[in-house]
Amino acid sequence: MKTIIKNAKVITMNEARTIHEHGYVVIEDGVFTAIEHGEPAEEAAKGANVVNADKKWLMPGLINTHGHTGMSLFRGVSDDLPLSKWLAEHIWPLEQKLDQKAVEAARLLSMVEMIESGTTTFLEMYHLHLDDFAAAVEEAGMRATLMRSVIGLCSKEEQEEKLAESLGFARRWHKQANGRIQTMLAPHAPYTCPPDYIERIVEAARQEGLPVHMHLAETRKEIHDYMDEYGMHPVELLQERDLLSGTEWLFAHGVHMHEQHYELLGAHQAAVSHNPKSNLKLGSGIAQVASMQKHGIVVSLGTDSVASNNALDLFEEMRTAVLLQRGINEQADIVTTWEGLNMATSNGAKALRFANLGTIEVGQQADFIMLNPEQAHLHPSSQAVSHLVFAAKGSDVTDVYVQGAPLMKDKQLLTLDKERILKEANEQLRRLQQ
Repeated sequence: MKTIIKNAKVITMNEARTIHEHGYVVIEDGVFTAIEHGEPAEEAAKGANVVNADKKWLMPGLINTHGHTGMSLFRGVSDDLPLSKWLAEHIWPLEQKLDQKAVEAARLLSMVEMIESGTTTFLEMYHLHLDDFAAAVEEAGMRATLMRSVIGLCSKEEQEEKLAESLGFARRWHKQANGRIQTMLAPHAPYTCPPDYIERIVEAARQEGLPVHMHLAETRKEIHDYMDEYGMHPVELLQERDLLSGTEWLFAHGVHMHEQHYELLGAHQAAVSHNPKSNLKLGSGIAQVASMQKHGIVVSLGTDSVASNNALDLFEEMRTAVLLQRGINEQADIVTTWEGLNMATSNGAKALRFANLGTIEVGQQADFIMLNPEQAHLHPSSQAVSHLVFAAKGSDVTDVYVQGAPLMKDKQLLTLDKERILKEANEQLRRLQQ
């Protein structure tokens, strides 16, 4: 059925930066077929499902390009440790206790939080029960890039088993759920995967035509240890082994890199998922987003897991990202307001290699959200783009659509049972802690 959302302020995020102060969108077969100013013609609205937005702001859905939803029961665990100790002393031991029920509860909890705060597309990098999760994503109606992350500190036989498992999952689910689910291959990080293993994974990704996702240069200690072992920065080793070219890379973090590394990544059309709040909480540092942009790197936003954030609110992430760059560079326009909003929308689509996504334009996938502007912090309401970056909160989101199908309307979730999911998440955590 044709759906028309009318009486909305439409922030298109197109290249012309068009905003329809009073406009409407038309959706057919999951894509936008019209975006116009004013009211839809009576003839055009015949037989359509017409929704009155009542002056809400309509914008592209937010895109979270790095996370671990399977860890969401660990929100708030060990707030005050650096990454290496946090992982070794708290997170990895807890992960040993995770089973199918606990992981399912964590992921459903994450999807509730993401939908409620305006995220329509996300990336999941994890190693447990991914087929179950892919089915849950399909049922919930979200859009996702999923992958079986692998750690290579094991025998060659185990490495090959993990890679085979990753490839099997990727082949089963790539471009499934009406194209809403895509996959990647994912060596966990240079410090957990020997170079030969990363090379093997990249070779498999090239053969399958899949992108590759990996943590990179997250902490100073990681880089110092790597240089002690291999005599070079991990980006330089990737280049030396010809692993950057011919591969669609999405790196997470990229905190501890230098100008020559940005130049290399830019030359090979790599993308970086910037995770400012996680990096700050773990004391890992601040990525040089402005330098990445200067070299043509596609910079998107990720939350990482709630264990290191503690939220999946991309409005918070976007605001933090823009303000940090201005503060550390002492330059108010070094990452502009528009670029901040772009990182959370169209750049996210580019980073995840989703075609026809991230803007409100004819022919684009109809993934969008609406916000209630009748909040004190969004008034006076004339400067919508500024407010979306510097004032809006995930709790302002009222409606969420993916491929034109509603996942939340007027703050009510339609595809997930929030009350049951919250109860189950708390029960599963108590069970793990016994």
